Amino acid sequence: MVTLEDVAKQAGVSLATASRVLNGSTRQVGAALRARVERAADELGYRANIAAQTLARGSSNVIGIVVHDLIDPYFAALADGAMRAAATEGMLVMVGTTHRDPEQEIAYVATLNAQRVRAVLLVGSRVADPAVTDRLRAELARYRDSGGRVACVGQDLLGVDTVAPANREGAAELARVLAGLGHTRFAVLAGPPQLMTAADRSAGFVAALRELGLPEPQVIHGPFDRDGGYAAARQVRDATCVFAVNDVMAVGALAACRERGIRVPDDVSVAGFDDIVTLRDHVPALTTVRLPLSGMGARALELALHDRDEADAVVVEQVAGEVVLRESVRRLM
Repeated sequence: MVTLEDVAKQAGVSLATASRVLNGSTRQVGAALRARVERAADELGYRANIAAQTLARGSSNVIGIVVHDLIDPYFAALADGAMRAAATEGMLVMVGTTHRDPEQEIAYVATLNAQRVRAVLLVGSRVADPAVTDRLRAELARYRDSGGRVACVGQDLLGVDTVAPANREGAAELARVLAGLGHTRFAVLAGPPQLMTAADRSAGFVAALRELGLPEPQVIHGPFDRDGGYAAARQVRDATCVFAVNDVMAVGALAACRERGIRVPDDVSVAGFDDIVTLRDHVPALTTVRLPLSGMGARALELALHDRDEADAVVVEQVAGEVVLRESVRRLM
């Protein structure tokens, strides 16, 4: 195996100089010497020692991304956007999944801090538990005090730079569009009540129906996944339109309708939220609220890496959704 000593010898420089060039020291090395060392490393096929780089720089070139569920295409799209952006910055990415367990999220932040990663991205909804949120904020503060950087995709509750999807507003606009098509009897597959993304989308949809003077919808809670949508849809009664608070739940609802011999959209319309790319070819094509998921992940990474002073205000950017009408919804008037 090629060592740093081999590179130094080939370049005709000291071991310390070779280390400063290849292990990321903040001490400056002249351009001519740097070029000699880098050329020698290329000729010998030397690969830098990541641990040595971390010690020299005080942090690594690794980004930690913590998501709720990699099986869910929503999180996969967000993580993919962040990872593509990280690659353009020469950063490596480690991805951890919490399976929607807040304790796991806190543990990941502590572990990433111990590993001295450059930045941490938290991707996913907060839960309606102030004690858990406070503990996560405290863990993030410890990481930031050691020089780490943080950004979040989700609700603005952690005191860090945040890309916040406009969940309530997007769901309200969807309700208005569906009502404009003549629908008056709705069911909402609302997800878990303690999950703030689900709660915001459900609340926005219901509030818009109230403002329009329409009857209260049937609201059915359940898991925030395909099986949750399937189980909730089997409880729907007397609705012309079903709103699932994410696309994955909507897919479960469509499966439940097929099993029960309910035709979509002839017998009942179905709408979701997120516009997952992998679901756009589903038949019937799903009406939904589109979020620019990949772009949101990339923007969160940019916020985490941008230079800032401690006195700078926390950046919170709200991302609006766009209603996309497709074949799973029909006009009644």
